[in-house]
Parts: sequence; C-alpha cells; structure tokens
Amino acid sequence: MKSIAALQAVVTAVPFDGDPSDAELDAIEREMPLILAEVDLLDAQIMTIDRPATELDKRRTRRARNKVMAARRDLTNRLGSGEAA
Repeated sequence: MKSIAALQAVVTAVPFDGDPSDAELDAIEREMPLILAEVDLLDAQIMTIDRPATELDKRRTRRARNKVMAARRDLTNRLGSGEAA
C-alpha cells in the first residue's frame, strides 16, 4: 500500500515564510476602520449576553451597527472608485 502523502504535489510555488506581504498589510490597513467598527459591535452585543438589554444597550448596539454599515459603505466606495484596489 502506497502512502497518499508521498504522492501529493506541492500546493504553493513559494514557501510560506509566516510574514504577511506588503499587499496583505495594505489591505488590512484599508479595512481597519471596518474591523474596528465590527469589534465595537461585538463588544456591544457581548455586554447583553447574560442580562436583558437596557435602553442604553439598545442604543449602543444600534450605533455600533450603523458604524459598521457606514464603514462597509466607505470601503466599498473606495474600492469601487479604483482607489488602492
């Protein structure tokens, strides 16, 4: 019986060195406002996991959700206009 692993070809042409490329870092930088907005939304949602949501919690979650939508819109508009695609 032959080993399957011995028959597999190399999947990537360039070995992975563990560090992100400059292009990947630029993409992360472009998406950072959206990432931070999503973290704020997650924080607002986590606060209400083990207790009923107060009016303040509802407002905080609604504001965070609106912030995420605005960040997505801005990112989409930047990428759609051809800026740093």
